[in-house]
Amino acid sequence: MKCISIDLDGTLLNSQHEITETSLKTLQELKNQGHCVILNTGRAIADVIKVPGIASLELPTFCINGSTLYSSTGELLYEATIPIKTYQEIFTVLKKLGVGILVYTNTGGHPSTLPPLHGKSVDELTTLFQEYDYDKLLEQEDVKIYKMIALVYNGQLEKIEEMKAALGPHFDVSMASSFPNNLEITSGEAHKGKALFRYQNLMNIEFEEIIAIGDGGNDLAQFEVATTSIAMGNAPLAIQNAADIITKTNDEDGFSYAMEQLKLLSATDPIIA
Repeated sequence: MKCISIDLDGTLLNSQHEITETSLKTLQELKNQGHCVILNTGRAIADVIKVPGIASLELPTFCINGSTLYSSTGELLYEATIPIKTYQEIFTVLKKLGVGILVYTNTGGHPSTLPPLHGKSVDELTTLFQEYDYDKLLEQEDVKIYKMIALVYNGQLEKIEEMKAALGPHFDVSMASSFPNNLEITSGEAHKGKALFRYQNLMNIEFEEIIAIGDGGNDLAQFEVATTSIAMGNAPLAIQNAADIITKTNDEDGFSYAMEQLKLLSATDPIIA
């Protein structure tokens, strides 16, 4: 059994954050062949199942950079959280650095998850972060912190390295960027690559090969454990340099093209012309 581990935004989804009919057809064919097809994303599960066509495929889905693992039937198999004390300490550091903060929890994203913010203006984002009452978050009963996303504006990209330097030596966390202007902070146990091995153990299966495809910094973790790593044509140069193969862009059905190039699809019915 081969494992095909697929990122969503910038990879399986096009620039309109949609999955094409071509991609859906490819996913179904890979599944029909008996391969283990996994969605491996920084999104929360609620933002994954909103994508038309995804839920009907019934694929194992690893969310929030490996913080939560769901079976093909939607059963929660594993979760890794940031301790509340650690969250509070990291939050204080981030506030001092003047960045926007999203908090992913078992009750949703506060004040939002990332996908709904695409297209928002600087003023809208600034208002959102300044007016949100983060203290109320910890007043919720049995709240679990899965991830924090620190967001900066495009003219402040140097703050990403500042945050890494401020947090890295002091906290047992994983840090990665799904986009150049963010830093995603999760438990040290949350990792797209570790999640693949964890799933093997949970399901008592063994992958003969792991094929990982992605476009962002948080995909380097799955590239590390992959037999074959594939970067999208729209990925930053650093991500492309870390991959074994570079495919077409997400607006050119690069995922399906890569599967054809690896001869994982039927030769008698090509998906990409």
